[in-house]
Amino acid sequence: MRTADGSDAGTRPTGRVDLAVALAAVAQGDQEHFGLVYDQVGGPVLGLVRGVLRDPAQAEEVAQEVLVEVWRNAARFRPDKGSAMTWVMTLAHRRAVDRVRSVEAAREREHKASLLDRTPAYDHVTEHVEARLEQQRVRRCLGALTALQREAVTLAYYRGLTYREVAEVLALPLGTVKTRLRDGLIRLRDCLATTT
Repeated sequence: MRTADGSDAGTRPTGRVDLAVALAAVAQGDQEHFGLVYDQVGGPVLGLVRGVLRDPAQAEEVAQEVLVEVWRNAARFRPDKGSAMTWVMTLAHRRAVDRVRSVEAAREREHKASLLDRTPAYDHVTEHVEARLEQQRVRRCLGALTALQREAVTLAYYRGLTYREVAEVLALPLGTVKTRLRDGLIRLRDCLATTT
């Protein structure tokens, strides 16, 4: 069956259409006219979006989002404010710029998160102060030992000598050194326990 303009009813006309008229029909939910709009603006939209995004996969995704937006918001087009193509391309440009900003914001968040991952879970200053305080407590407690106990503990635990080597350095029997070390360590432990 032929229509008044000579085209077949039920088939989509081909060629250029007046985008403003087509958008008005799309605003009424006309899928056939949306197909015409899609055919006419799809290429330019994709080209503009690719120019902004540079990533072909993201460009195709954003171009698709723009065309969905055209379908949903065709009623917002105002012919008195500019041409239909300008309106569509403005939507495309805004959507592409939004994607760039979104990607950059995500990269910035990831960068900040990676910096936080590399930040030590402790405070160097606090750790240093605590170590110094611990050293002062140990020195004070070592000072409370007898000279022989202090010397035996220092040789065994700070210089890493064995009990036998401590006995040789101090020219004392091994049993005496073991007793002095045991007594010294007990006093040291008690002293440190009371100063915490």
